[in-house]
Amino acid sequence: MTIPDFQSIMLPLLQLAADGKEHSIRNAIEELSDQFELTDDEREDFLPSGRQHTFDNRVGWARTYMKKAGLLKYTRRGHFCITDRGREILLENPQYINIKLLKRFPEFVEFQSGKKKSKDDAKQKEIETNETPEELLENSYQELRNNLALDLLDTVKDLSPKYFEEIVVDLLVQMGYGGSRIEAGKAIGKSGDEGIDGIIKEDKLGLDIIYIQAKKWNNNVGRPDIQKFAGALQGKRARKGIFITTAEFSKEAENYVSKIESKIILIDGRKFAELMIDHDVGVSTVASYKIKRIDLDYFTES
Repeated sequence: MTIPDFQSIMLPLLQLAADGKEHSIRNAIEELSDQFELTDDEREDFLPSGRQHTFDNRVGWARTYMKKAGLLKYTRRGHFCITDRGREILLENPQYINIKLLKRFPEFVEFQSGKKKSKDDAKQKEIETNETPEELLENSYQELRNNLALDLLDTVKDLSPKYFEEIVVDLLVQMGYGGSRIEAGKAIGKSGDEGIDGIIKEDKLGLDIIYIQAKKWNNNVGRPDIQKFAGALQGKRARKGIFITTAEFSKEAENYVSKIESKIILIDGRKFAELMIDHDVGVSTVASYKIKRIDLDYFTES
């Protein structure tokens, strides 16, 4: 089955706590994972940021929402138990617990709106979602990032091949390759030798050299193009190469580089745009948001 949303987790989580005992959030996650028959891949699935497991996040928010509604209470760090109100809800034998049900309780309404309930609040349009706050934020961020990458790639495709090579230089320098910008600029776009567009230092000391192929193409790059580049590397007794294009690579090309001795990294147009975003090349920050949580160590009395 797919990973349940956090509202679908609420009732099973409250039922788990129905024994009146103290439960740890870690054990609850494990028990609910078994109850929902999650596969190993589903248990290991991460949020887009890669910082927290998806199911862990959803169980955590199911607990938080029910705590804010007074169905659960925190007993100590990472532990919780059911409340009298939680028992009363279970006596109603509900088919599910969701945000709509939790809005029966003024504490939850106050928590969700950030203010005490007033007559005007009832008139406001309410938007309910099955995503946790982190999922909403991260998915919105990912959507903005995806759109930016597409716009960035379209912009790059409209540039001249020479300008594209200059952007390649800027990106590689920002990533720590090539030493100075001047040295890297001299290296790229000057060779044109046997399928090699340029060379660049792997690090600032120049302990190794990487050969570059930078092509502003619209058509997919196939295996013959990569074979030609690999042959050029062998002719230079080189071990490492980067093939960058504004297009995509064929499956045959990708399979080929995975089997040869030389290490060739393929960077297609989408990946190139994402690297530009990651290393602030051709983009600027419009706004930034910091997500903070309580520092429990600060509030620990000695």
